[in-house]
Amino acid sequence: MELNFSSRALLANNKTPFFNLTSLLNPSKPLSLPPRVSFSVSSSLKLMTSKKVIAMAATSPRNLEMSSLTTLSPLDGRYWSKVKELASSLSEFGLIYFRVLVEVNWLLKLSKIPEVTEVPRFSKEAESYLLGIVDGFSMDDALEVKKIERVTNHDVKAVEYFLKQKCESQPEIAKVLEFFHFACTSEDINNLSHALMLKEALSSVIFPAMDELIKSIAVMAKEYAYVPMLSRTHGQPASPTTLGKEMAIFAVRLSEERRYLAETKIKGKFAGAVGNYNAHISAYSNINWPHVAEEFVTSLGLTFNPYVTQIEPHDYMARLFNTISQFNTILVDFDRDIWNYISLGFFKQITKAGEIGSSTMPHKVNPIDFENSEGNLGKANAELTFFSMKLPISRMQRDLTDSTVLRNMGGALGHSLLGYKSAIQGIGKLQVNEARLKEDLDHNWEVLAEPIQTVMRRYGVPEPYEKLKELTRGRAVNEEIIREFIKKLDLPEDAKSELLKLTPHTYVGAAAALALAVDEALHLGN
Repeated sequence: MELNFSSRALLANNKTPFFNLTSLLNPSKPLSLPPRVSFSVSSSLKLMTSKKVIAMAATSPRNLEMSSLTTLSPLDGRYWSKVKELASSLSEFGLIYFRVLVEVNWLLKLSKIPEVTEVPRFSKEAESYLLGIVDGFSMDDALEVKKIERVTNHDVKAVEYFLKQKCESQPEIAKVLEFFHFACTSEDINNLSHALMLKEALSSVIFPAMDELIKSIAVMAKEYAYVPMLSRTHGQPASPTTLGKEMAIFAVRLSEERRYLAETKIKGKFAGAVGNYNAHISAYSNINWPHVAEEFVTSLGLTFNPYVTQIEPHDYMARLFNTISQFNTILVDFDRDIWNYISLGFFKQITKAGEIGSSTMPHKVNPIDFENSEGNLGKANAELTFFSMKLPISRMQRDLTDSTVLRNMGGALGHSLLGYKSAIQGIGKLQVNEARLKEDLDHNWEVLAEPIQTVMRRYGVPEPYEKLKELTRGRAVNEEIIREFIKKLDLPEDAKSELLKLTPHTYVGAAAALALAVDEALHLGN
């Protein structure tokens, strides 16, 4: 089917403007409306099917860039270069790989249980062969699994058949092929695979990105520890702080969530169809299967969950995703504060040759990194919140609704990662505009009303708050007015002298010390 937008010809031949400005500005004259745009079928413009587009991309020298134009998710297209490191663990390939890892290791575990005489302990050669399937697992192997799945219409069974095919030529393993997937339900394999996917993605990609972000903000805290800045509470001028101390707050808040994440136990189950080891016991009633399952799960670096249905209940996932969501929420708070500081002129942004801020306003340098970060973190949190609310719920002993949801972990963590990297990139472009910060403080001497009335309270001056309220509220107050007020106070001379030394630039309390001590409060690399 072909579509012709005849509006182009219409615009070329019609001299009546779409909007008659004279009519708009003079309501007494009738408004001139444009002719109706019509659509017709012609041979001038072809709509290619997605298959044709993808096929074209695959045969082009620029196939990688072209294929990125056909993805449904920007993570796999526009932003691929920034999130691709998650693909090895959180993609379909990653899921298949970890399924293979679990199946192979379970067969090896069975060979080491004396009571399972049908699976004798493997020779070093056979064991090496099995481990080699895992270590050498390739994209071709994953494609073979998908090929088998097209016949079985069952993804876990396809992995089992793949392993049997791989091992039928190895005589020692060929004798025990039916012990692949022994006494397992698919969820025994899947829950451990998903746990390993998360563990790998967090340890190798997400945690390092979080740590880099926290360290970047902590560096800002120390670098700007002594840079005074007017605070704003409710958007109004408030007691001064330092720019560094405000950055320290975010570094510490983020590091707290990072610590909670590291402390979250990633769990696994391996108890059969409904969590009771029914099939295991029917075959080998003399084996302590809960103990075997615990040994197996912990050998994979996971925490064993003994009380389960067909599925591991996903409570740890909910806890994990909620914590990531909270980390992201704190970072959104940071992004918005930095955005506002840029808007106020407290920060300048380093420009890059060739970059354009606005398509129509050449002067603009937009805070796009922090906006990009905020947007992606919002997208991530929408999914993470859904995960944490949905995954712990499964009808009776199991329903399948978690399966399709879990396949989307990569998207949620991908948008989170993109948010972290965008914020880091934005931080790298910031330059403090100390002149603007100074100007802001110079125009707000009324913030010294707080220390003045506090000292007045100490020395028993009546109604100190009310006196300062009368002096400052709703009025422009400058240095001269403040100093004259102090000089007339009935205070000891040393107290009066200290107040006269105060300026909006020096009235920052312990802000600098707090900023400089930020590293002591951080929780990184656990």
